[in-house]
Amino acid sequence: MSRSSRKIYNGAVCHILQRGNNKNIIFKDDDDYANFLKLIKRYKKRYFFNIYNYCLMPNHVHLLIQIISKTDMPKIFQGIFQSFQFHHRKKYDYCGSLYQNRYKSILVENNSYLLECARYIERNPVRAEIVKQFSEYQWSSYNFYAYGKKNSIITPNPLFFDLARTTNKRRKMYMEYVTQPRPYEELLDKNMGKLV
Repeated sequence: MSRSSRKIYNGAVCHILQRGNNKNIIFKDDDDYANFLKLIKRYKKRYFFNIYNYCLMPNHVHLLIQIISKTDMPKIFQGIFQSFQFHHRKKYDYCGSLYQNRYKSILVENNSYLLECARYIERNPVRAEIVKQFSEYQWSSYNFYAYGKKNSIITPNPLFFDLARTTNKRRKMYMEYVTQPRPYEELLDKNMGKLV
């Protein structure tokens, strides 16, 4: 059976998800997380794309990205995910597929969902009970938005600037926005296969 083609166009914004085979751990230590972020930096030098938000969880990855040229998308994510799989196999003497399937790509066609998707992504570590506070988790974009922590792979989410006029107020609004749970989160988890 052939794979269905991905719905994509120049300038498209997508929520990218990739999880470990059988939901297994793919990031076993800080070096693994750091290696994955280095791969993103490397591919950002090769291809032009924006990462608005991300969260690297122990057994899966969330990226909210904008692809400038639709022809680059397969090269970017095949490159990042295959390179990380090579790292994992070499480091852990691992055989077989690291990932459950090819990555999921959910098109974000409505601008109003852009910040909601970011919020959903960054809530993962608290919802999975890995940390109690969002700021405690270093492998997401949350601290970039909430505290202005430098992060060279991030292009600010365009809707972040609409939250308030001043930087301090914007950060405060963002923290409040991410903190509030939404009733639809359980439905999203069910639809996406309960990643957390």
